[in-house]
Amino acid sequence: MTYSEPAAPATAGITVYGCGRDEELLVRELAPRLGAVPTITAEPLSAASAPLASGNRCVSVDHKTPIAEAALLALSRAGVGYLSTRSIGCNHIDVAYAARVGITVGNVSYSPDSVADYALMLMLMALRHAKSTVRRADVHDYRLPEARGRELRDLTVGVVGTGRIGTAVVGRLRGFGCRILCHDARPATAGAAADAAYVPLGELLRLSDVVTLHTPLTADTHHLLDRRRIGRMKRGAVVVNTGRGALLDTGALLAAVEDGRLGGAALDVVEGEEGIFYADCRDRPLDSKPLARLQEMPNVLVSPHTAYYTDHALSDAVENSLTNCLEFESGKRHD
Repeated sequence: MTYSEPAAPATAGITVYGCGRDEELLVRELAPRLGAVPTITAEPLSAASAPLASGNRCVSVDHKTPIAEAALLALSRAGVGYLSTRSIGCNHIDVAYAARVGITVGNVSYSPDSVADYALMLMLMALRHAKSTVRRADVHDYRLPEARGRELRDLTVGVVGTGRIGTAVVGRLRGFGCRILCHDARPATAGAAADAAYVPLGELLRLSDVVTLHTPLTADTHHLLDRRRIGRMKRGAVVVNTGRGALLDTGALLAAVEDGRLGGAALDVVEGEEGIFYADCRDRPLDSKPLARLQEMPNVLVSPHTAYYTDHALSDAVENSLTNCLEFESGKRHD
């Protein structure tokens, strides 16, 4: 009997755009095991950087920079047929235009616990007035806050979107003993949070003390919470958004918080965050007046799109993006 060595894994070239230092370390660790040969650049994908993909049929991109049609066209001309975004959402990419120029777009899944944990943290911080309390303590003012906090067990929490992340949020909320209401416009995912009650969006908004957003951003969900729907919300309710900034009409939110209709908000994503989040803006004025106004409010928490940013989730995103590209090369993936 003769024995043969196992075949070495097939290799494929992949250009990895917008690759920060932490992601670069993961790409260099994971690529050899997966059979990928990466070309790594910190530059985001653009028409100018597209030639870096020459010779590779697949690219991996970050979620931080909108990808213009010119960049997609340049990729197509460079011979790219597949683009994997290292994110769940694809709203920074014109998927239809990509298809017209012969590029398939795929997204990734990663640990839903990263965002679910963060969403619960934001809820608790908002309900316990953590922003104003910590700010006072930082200047050695240790008096109790003017307003008492609220306990989740006494409240109704509305979860909008019950995909993997929304369902993980529901699982965490059960431990707090609160009433949970869910809404999901996608029949395939409705019912994923089996122990929760599914209701129409209007009813959820009317009854919920906390509304947390976990639905994808599409043309149908842009400004899902607009002035009209925010006006239907329970007085004193809190909005938590760890999905995408444009799910929420910022102007309508500002007006509702300023006039006291809403009790506050906790936002990890904000409309117009591009070019601001992930940058050091300490020495320049913010380009977004709405963001500046939100951050001045004592009952509005803002963090820079960081809910996903855990060691587990980042490793998942990088590995799954590379795997998607390799599966496309081998014909196993069509997205």
